[in-house]
Amino acid sequence: MLYQFIVLRRALFVVSMCVLFCQNSAFAAEQVVLKYGIFRESVSVEELSTFAETGELSRSLRVNFALAQQDPKAIRPYLTTPVNLDLVILDIILNSPIGNVILDDLSQVIHTPSRTADRQALRAALVLSASEDGQVTLLEIIQNYPTRNVEVDGERLESAYHQLRRLQAGLEDFLKF
Repeated sequence: MLYQFIVLRRALFVVSMCVLFCQNSAFAAEQVVLKYGIFRESVSVEELSTFAETGELSRSLRVNFALAQQDPKAIRPYLTTPVNLDLVILDIILNSPIGNVILDDLSQVIHTPSRTADRQALRAALVLSASEDGQVTLLEIIQNYPTRNVEVDGERLESAYHQLRRLQAGLEDFLKF
């Protein structure tokens, strides 16, 4: 019982800190650098969100996908399909050695421009995303990323989505234990 109380208190602290810091626009992503091989282009998080939610492509995204020879219809589901993640269990897993491996894998796709503190930034984005409704999408992770700029390897979005699905399966197995 004491262990559960400590875990819950810790999760609430993490969520409180994320909400406190991420509500300020200085701590939420504003620009996304989409990378496809050697091709890199910056678009606003707002443009990416509009595309993911409506399918409507801004001029810069249309050009971006065309130059990278990517089909927007194939990318959109990976940005918007939710994955259910229990917040308390997610916090426990993400603060464990296994969680560090998961965060390191995901940070190969979504990361800071400087490649420093990727694990911490991704952990904050995941926890904040899950705190809203118990679900996480790659778009939410990008929107809640605690830096002004976030880099995304567009060629590996599918891989990142499948990593989230594996995390979901792992959390479900943990809850059965």
